Amino acid sequence: MIEQLAREAPEPVRHELLGLGARAAEFTAWLHRDAGAPPHVAAFFYDRAVEWATLTGDGPMHAYILLRKAQAADRDDPARMLDLARTAAHGPWRLPPRAHAEALQQEARALALTGAAPDTVARTLDEAHHALDQAGPAVPASCTGPLCAGYSEERLMAQAAISHREAGQPTRAVALLQEHLAHGVFAPRDRAFFTAHLSGALAAAGDPDHAAATGLASLRLAAGPGYGQALGELRRTAAQLRPHARRPAVRELRQALTALPI
Repeated sequence: MIEQLAREAPEPVRHELLGLGARAAEFTAWLHRDAGAPPHVAAFFYDRAVEWATLTGDGPMHAYILLRKAQAADRDDPARMLDLARTAAHGPWRLPPRAHAEALQQEARALALTGAAPDTVARTLDEAHHALDQAGPAVPASCTGPLCAGYSEERLMAQAAISHREAGQPTRAVALLQEHLAHGVFAPRDRAFFTAHLSGALAAAGDPDHAAATGLASLRLAAGPGYGQALGELRRTAAQLRPHARRPAVRELRQALTALPI
């Protein structure tokens, strides 16, 4: 509809339509990704969003979409994730502080996946905290408000834990996730996702029974609404737990995942 209207709209209206289209396409990509759609579906809408943000000269929106593309990048292609996150954080634009903080934490995760030293990952996370310190009060997210307006300290700490997990520090990840899931306020989708990561960190830390029980808690949150990102992490954890498949809790988690509709 945006494309159809923009063909005939006068220039000022066309500019506004394409700006709206960039946000709508980014959100549509995220919806497909969260629902577990094939990666090329989300990529199509991200590409539309990038094009429209570029045509309107909206540098921060362009960078924000690169951040979302980095988050959607396959963890088996960490170099691409790093390129996207680093460009979002350090490219020729000025992201709002909260969005800049999220881009930096994504860069930290990509660094961990590419084999960077834990100290390098930690320094990048420190930069993310510094960026967040420059922000004003968090406000509820909206389709027209500032980018990442609701990005909070609790969310940054939970995502930092994921970076520590990827850097081979599962015990540190477990401690951070347990602390912030206990006290932080998260939407059900986010709680399911971060609990799934806690399950994986527990598995990596050598606690298969606790990992499986935590995975089942995440599954109870994620299965009904179909939170695709959480379910993807749980399947990854189930693969980690394969050597412990005869343990009752692990068997229950694996069976519950197998019973889900594809």
